[in-house]
Amino acid sequence: MTRVSTAAGRPAYRCTARAEAGGLIGLGLAMVPWLIVLHTWLPGTAESARWAWAWTGLDCLEAAGMLATGLLLRRGDPRGALTAAATATLLLVDAWFDTMTAAPGADLTSALLMAACAELPLAVSCAVLAVRTCSRAGAGPRRQRRREG
Repeated sequence: MTRVSTAAGRPAYRCTARAEAGGLIGLGLAMVPWLIVLHTWLPGTAESARWAWAWTGLDCLEAAGMLATGLLLRRGDPRGALTAAATATLLLVDAWFDTMTAAPGADLTSALLMAACAELPLAVSCAVLAVRTCSRAGAGPRRQRRREG
């Protein structure tokens, strides 16, 4: 998006965002047939030589997201909304894959408990922080349009 000045001296943005939005919508819709192919053709089970690294890496990203969000919010930096949103997403992914890859029995029970008692509540907290931080910063698209109009 390119910022230009209008005759009234207020900033205006060229409509590349509209094209970008259309492209993302098109790509999202194009994923639907791919999802069907994946669900149909992927094997029911798989082994990984780096299983522990995959989970450790995901948890490291979650910890980094929480640390970055806390530090940014402590400083009053509105970019904390971005890290909070990313961290919420990582926590949702963690809960999903924990429960979907767990073996039946105690492993599944443990995954469900972790999701219900830790990952999902933290994800909701991060999402709420992201929305509140954006609202306080006046970064909401509706507010922005009202100010410009």
